[in-house]
Amino acid sequence: MNKKHIVVIGLGGVGGYFGFKISQNNETFHQYIISFIARGETYQKVKEQGLTLISAEHRNDKTHPNAVYENISDVVQPDLVLICVKEYDLERVCTELKEVINEDTILLPMMNGADIYDRIRKIIPDHVILPSCIYVASHIKEKGVVEHKGKTGKMIFGKDPENPSRDINWVIDVMKESRIDFDFKDNPLVDIWTKFIFIASFGLVTAKHNSSIGMVCTDPVQKNEATEIMKEIELIAHQKGISLEENIIDKTFEKASTFPPETPTSLQLDINSGKENSELELFAGAIIRYGNELGIKVPFTQKIYDEIKVKGK
Repeated sequence: MNKKHIVVIGLGGVGGYFGFKISQNNETFHQYIISFIARGETYQKVKEQGLTLISAEHRNDKTHPNAVYENISDVVQPDLVLICVKEYDLERVCTELKEVINEDTILLPMMNGADIYDRIRKIIPDHVILPSCIYVASHIKEKGVVEHKGKTGKMIFGKDPENPSRDINWVIDVMKESRIDFDFKDNPLVDIWTKFIFIASFGLVTAKHNSSIGMVCTDPVQKNEATEIMKEIELIAHQKGISLEENIIDKTFEKASTFPPETPTSLQLDINSGKENSELELFAGAIIRYGNELGIKVPFTQKIYDEIKVKGK
């Protein structure tokens, strides 16, 4: 029997952490063919020296996959593709993937955002796409080196809403064998939107004010802005048939209050450091697009989007 080919695209905090676990397990058991795709200096370093993970979970901190590629076009017959790229690279990556996947290839985007599934589906309409959300505190320490801190990384993923009967048990087996902490759900969309309501509202408000998670919880102006954005997201989710908890806004502030008060958000750091690309479209852009599609007004999100746009110039 041919070995399944698993491809990890993007070796940042998420792809580096989860890709490391899958590759390291495979170095012991040789059940699969594992390929990494990375660019530039990361590609060179991982190809020559392997991928390094600094984490309390692993003593042996290097892994060497079966292959490392710089271009998606070099990949042959992938069975499972983990898409672990930045939001602004998603369309480009999917367009390139279209040329190399076969009819049985399963796509697992490991990206946090409410519209990721829909955006992939637009470009790759006929394949199995498994919606997911990711919880992991990891980042690129240097090219080819990923550092993980805090709790064990976790993923929640589930069946493709448009292909619910497709057998994906072997993908679940990969996660189990690789000792990845995960929950598999028939419908993961509630979890994805629950996470989105938190990361989008806090990301946007902290980016506007260059503040912190603690400030959004305690400053009346910032708390009100976050609350109004959450209400707009809640309306969209409801219209899309996604049943969020009734007291989701209170629960979101409760969750935020468990973080150290000075905790920044990635959008805030990107916007206020003048970085060229950011998650603004992933958060505000998605809310505005869904609002337009569903006829739901999102004035608070639109206003903060416009203000951040001006700030980023």
